Amino acid sequence: MYRFSTTVIGLLNLLTLLASIPVMGAGLWMARGTSTACQEFLRTPLLFIGFIVLLVSLAGFIGACFRIVMAMWIYLVVVFILMVTILSFIVFGFTVTSKSGGGFEVPGRVYKEYRLDHYAPWMRNRVMNPRDWETIRSCILSSKSCSKVTSWTPLDYLQRDLSPIQSGCCKPPSSCNYAMATTSGQDQDCFRWNNAQPLLCYECDSCKAGLLEEVKRSWNKIVVLNIVVLLFLIALFSAAWCAYQNVQRTETDHPYGENRITKARPRWDYYWYFN
Repeated sequence: MYRFSTTVIGLLNLLTLLASIPVMGAGLWMARGTSTACQEFLRTPLLFIGFIVLLVSLAGFIGACFRIVMAMWIYLVVVFILMVTILSFIVFGFTVTSKSGGGFEVPGRVYKEYRLDHYAPWMRNRVMNPRDWETIRSCILSSKSCSKVTSWTPLDYLQRDLSPIQSGCCKPPSSCNYAMATTSGQDQDCFRWNNAQPLLCYECDSCKAGLLEEVKRSWNKIVVLNIVVLLFLIALFSAAWCAYQNVQRTETDHPYGENRITKARPRWDYYWYFN
């Protein structure tokens, strides 16, 4: 079992070591030439994740294959920290998204609309910061979500569905009535709407709410993925612990916890017998 666990840990870390190379390569590729704000926003996490995975995998691979106790100990500590971090992220994700958003039905429409005050305060604060929103806005613009609906007719808006971002950023709220002599009493987003393509409703609260709805849906999927990753890390930690014991055993040629040399104790009558 000990030798098998060492082999498994060595192979798994070799695979993750190889997998970290494309991740870091993607981050370096984004750094070449002129980068958009969205690419810069994604580049740093990619490089960081790739570098951490590379170091951890290297420690596990060296520790298991070359039987280095310190490397295996570092590997176990890092894997344990990852388990605690992912578990915390799962709990945080459920807490933040469980009772947030969802949107509300619009009479006579297939799509839903979204309000910023329907989301958790922590999520709202992330998009209310002007500096952060400028970066997010550039990402939405680069995705060209609104260009897909610019050619829609009024009938299309009645019969076709919209993504949360398209619903909040690419049109004014359905409650807006620009035919009225006065716009007093209407949603503030009605005043923020602009027909110019670079502007539209990107500064509207409905756009920020649409983004948070997309984030919420993505987080729900990521939480499920993190549960799977957590179970994998628990199994990996168990195998790594066996491999760690195996490395200790090969140093002493005895099972972990036993001494290498046992001191011999001569009989009490040894000297009397020979003298």
